[in-house]
Order: sequence, then structure tokens, then C-alpha cells
Amino acid sequence: MVDVDDPASERDRRPWVQALVAVLVFGGTAGVLFGQKALEGSSDSGPATCSYDDEPVSERVSAKQLCKALNRSDLPALLGTPQEQAETAYGSESSFKDADGKKTPSPDAEVSLKTYSVKLWASDDDLRVGEFSGLLGRSAESKTILGHPAVLFSGQTIGLKINLAGGKIDTGPGGIARHLLVARDAKDGGGSFEVAIWRQDDVPPDDTALLRVAERVLPTVPGWNGG
Repeated sequence: MVDVDDPASERDRRPWVQALVAVLVFGGTAGVLFGQKALEGSSDSGPATCSYDDEPVSERVSAKQLCKALNRSDLPALLGTPQEQAETAYGSESSFKDADGKKTPSPDAEVSLKTYSVKLWASDDDLRVGEFSGLLGRSAESKTILGHPAVLFSGQTIGLKINLAGGKIDTGPGGIARHLLVARDAKDGGGSFEVAIWRQDDVPPDDTALLRVAERVLPTVPGWNGG
């Protein structure tokens, strides 16, 4: 039996939060896909390199670019686990539709180490981070990250139990993930980036590690407005 903490709810949570604001409808899961990728592991020769979905040529930020920004050599040190290295790293192109059928790209990237997993989303929509503050539960805390409005909050991961011999997958509550939703620009004019971390065990993740990752990674992502 192999236990894998899968953030399927975290992958789908971004459209879910937006649904509360814009009455969006979305669906789909990615838990099984993540479980398969997580089991691939990394080469003994060094940390994992990024794999990613093929994406059309576009001016928007891509999953490939997000993965490159997140899978940096000092990520283990930023997480407080400098002795570790990336075991899996990949990006995924996805999108969601609003009530009018308009499709909004929402690419993401994820890097997993022995202790932590880190995920980065980009959303090129019109919604402001300030609009989410009252929708993210009691744990939500307003922050300012590099001069940009932000919200820090908690989420629940989904635990997958994968029986490799029998091909059976069971799901249940996983651990806690900590999220940081950050506006693309200092004026919170719409669009955001989101960084989340969770541990492979049941220990709550370290907020200071999340903030360190966000402050180092976000300025390197295309579409970040430092002004």
C-alpha cells in the first residue's frame, strides 16, 4: 500500500472560490493523475526536471513557465529542507468556464520533495484578491507580499491510498495545505497568483516557508507586475 497526499481539492479549489463570487460551474478531478505522476519518482542522478502539458503559443503565462519558476535549485532551502531535492516536477494546462461559457486559462505547476509539495497557480481573470477575503474561511488572513495585496488561508488535501497490486484507489481526508493568494499588481486590478504548500505527513506546513517561497518565486513569473 502506498499513501499519497493528493491536492485534488486544491487543484479544483481555485475555480470553486471563483464560483462563489461569479456563480461559475466547473467539474473534473485530477487525483488519479497526480497519484500516477507522484509514483514516477526521480532519477538518482539528480533532482527532477519539469515535465508539462503541450500548450499553444500564447502571450499568457504557461504551465511550462510556472514549472520553471517553481522548480528552482534553492527551493529545498526555502522550504527548510536543504538536504532534499525535487522528486517530481510538472506543469498542467487547465481552464474553467464562467456562467456565460467564457473560458479562462488557469495553468499550474507542482514540485514535490520528500517532505513538502509546492504548487503554483496563475489566473488571468478580472477578479480581485480583495474579493476573496470573506470567502476563504476563518483561517483567512490579509497580507501584503512584496507590496501586493494577498490572503493567507488553509485548505484540505485529499488522501489517496493506492494498492498497486489490486489496482484499487481509496480516498479520504488528507492533511492541511496552506495557501497564499497574491494579486498580480499592487493595485489589485484583477488576476492573481497562488502558492500552496503541504507536507507528505500529517504535520501542519510552515507558514514562514510558504512566504519565503512566494517572495522568491513570484517575481520570476511572467505576468508579475512589481510596480
